Amino acid sequence: MHILIVEDEKKTAAYLQKGLSEQGFVVDICFDGEEGLLLATTLEYDLIILDVMVPLRDGWSVLKEIRNSGQLTPVLFLTARDTIDDRVKGLELGADDYLIKPFAFVELLARIRSILRRGPTRQAEQLQLADLSLDQIRHKAFRNGQTLDLTPKEFTLLMLFMNRPAEVLSRTLIAEQVWDVHFESDTNIIDVAIRRLRQKIDDPFPQKLLHTVRGVGYVLEER
Repeated sequence: MHILIVEDEKKTAAYLQKGLSEQGFVVDICFDGEEGLLLATTLEYDLIILDVMVPLRDGWSVLKEIRNSGQLTPVLFLTARDTIDDRVKGLELGADDYLIKPFAFVELLARIRSILRRGPTRQAEQLQLADLSLDQIRHKAFRNGQTLDLTPKEFTLLMLFMNRPAEVLSRTLIAEQVWDVHFESDTNIIDVAIRRLRQKIDDPFPQKLLHTVRGVGYVLEER
């Protein structure tokens, strides 16, 4: 497997190259966005690890140009940009995953392997389940043709479910992906958020799509 790393922090780049090489990957490194875009669009890679804040051309622009060129190479953002808006922007541009620095190498490796198992996929602009639809670019959601009035956090939560239909999502995964926090058993933040989302996407409609799997988590699916 051939990986391209676009990272201007040379110590971080060397650390990644050493660790991934030891896991059997072939690794190329570049330190700015211009070279990163050139390599990404002229050579074949199985995965690109991309920082947002790199010289000459930032990671957002690099990914946008990669996708505009028609390339489906999986891209994982690895960056210190840690807001929800940043993560949503990365996913909207077509990233396959988003990991925040500082990071644990074992988690990075797990995410890389997960992406490679899925193969190259490009995130769809429009997502649909039954009569529920979501526009990831325009940040709009609809049910039975009616616009849903969602908060930014509710939209991010729904986007997570819509990208993983029929998959049971644990509270821990939801907390990490939407709030970027580790779930604690004594907090009900996830349950409250799910209840509020249900009030908007399910309660006014006869068909219920967001279901509780007792003791496990939640799933968005037709039943």
